[in-house]
Amino acid sequence: MSNEKTAIRTTYFSLLGNIALALIKGLAGFFGNSYALIADAIESTTDIFSSFLVLLGFKYAEKPPDDNHPYGHGKIEPLITFIVVAFLVTSATIIAYESIQHIQTPHKVPESWTLFVLGGIILWKEISFQIVIRKSKQTNSSSLRADAWHHRSDAITSVMAFIGISIALIFGDGYETADDWAALLASAFILYNSFLIFRPALGEIMDEHQYDDLIDEIRIKSLEVEGVLGTEKCFIRKSGMQFHVDLHAIVDGNNSVEKGHWIAHELKDHLRKEIPNLGHVLIHIEPNEYTYN
Repeated sequence: MSNEKTAIRTTYFSLLGNIALALIKGLAGFFGNSYALIADAIESTTDIFSSFLVLLGFKYAEKPPDDNHPYGHGKIEPLITFIVVAFLVTSATIIAYESIQHIQTPHKVPESWTLFVLGGIILWKEISFQIVIRKSKQTNSSSLRADAWHHRSDAITSVMAFIGISIALIFGDGYETADDWAALLASAFILYNSFLIFRPALGEIMDEHQYDDLIDEIRIKSLEVEGVLGTEKCFIRKSGMQFHVDLHAIVDGNNSVEKGHWIAHELKDHLRKEIPNLGHVLIHIEPNEYTYN
C-alpha cells in the first residue's frame, strides 16, 4: 500500500474515533456534572474538524504532478497542519476561558462514575496516538503527526480531568473547582503541543536543512553506482510524503559527456529504487579534480 493510501486510511480511523469520543465525553460531562469532561468533548469536536481537513489534504496531495505543479501537490500538507494547529489553539483558548468562568461559579462535585469513562478514554486515546504516530513516521507525513498529537493532547486533557475529578471526590466540599483547574491546566498542555506541531511544519514550508540522516543514506547509496567516485553538495526539500533531492556526484574527469549522462541516470534510478520516499532527483555531474585533464 502506498504512503498516501496508508495516510488516508489512518485519518479515517482518527475521524471515526473522534466522533464517537466527542459524543461519549459530552454526554458524560453533562450528566456527570464535569466541566473537565465537557472541555474534553470540545477538544474532541475540534479534532473531528481537523481530521476531516487532514483527510481533504491527503486527497488533494494524491493528485499527480501537472504543468502548474511539476513537483506535485504535497505542499498542501504543512498548510493543512497550520490549520490543525489553529484548531488546537482555538480549543485550548475556549477551554481556558470556560474553566476560569466555572472556577468563579459554584457548582456540584462531578459524579464518581465519570472516572470510569475517563479511564477508558485515556486508554483508547493513547492507543490511537501510538497507532497514528507510527503511521506518520512510516509515511513521513507532518499532517498525520499533527493528527497523532491531537490524540495525545486529548489523552492529556483526559488525564487532567481524571486527576481533577478524583481530588474533588476525595476532598469533597471546597474542592469542586479542582475539575475546572484540571481543564485549565490541560489547555496549557494543548498550547505547548501546538507549538511542537507547528515548528516542523514551518520548517517544511521554508525548506529548512533538517534531513541529515537521509543525506548520509543518499551519500552511501550513491557510492554503490558504478562510476560514482563520491558526492558533494546534497540539498533536500520535503513536499508531502516525498523528498526532492539535488545532488552533485563526482566522476572521472576524463569521461565523455555521454558517459557522465549515463552515470547520472543510473544514479538517479538507483537512489529512487533504494529509497522509495524520494521524488524528483536532480543529479549534477562534477569532474574529479585528480583525474580531470
